[in-house]
Amino acid sequence: MTTSEKNLRTCNNGHKYYKSSDCPTCPTCEQERRPVDGFLSLLSAPARRALEKNGITSLKNLSKYSEKEILQFHGMGPASLPKLRSALKENGLSFRN
Repeated sequence: MTTSEKNLRTCNNGHKYYKSSDCPTCPTCEQERRPVDGFLSLLSAPARRALEKNGITSLKNLSKYSEKEILQFHGMGPASLPKLRSALKENGLSFRN
């Protein structure tokens, strides 16, 4: 098994971190911007960013999409759907059919 060499990087906020991929996301900045409550706080960082990138920051807005459409977003995986379904159901909403 080969291992990728990790490169030292510095984000725009001055945080230093190592990454082996070309992903530009700073783990420190990502942790700082993680919501502490709400449905977005239930998701992994890639899934959260996928929704935010597509303008979905509320459950009402999320309910305008079908599960199939949500899964098309880069960063969104099937493991996030049960969490989203539950959050929608708790608020009397559901995915669009």
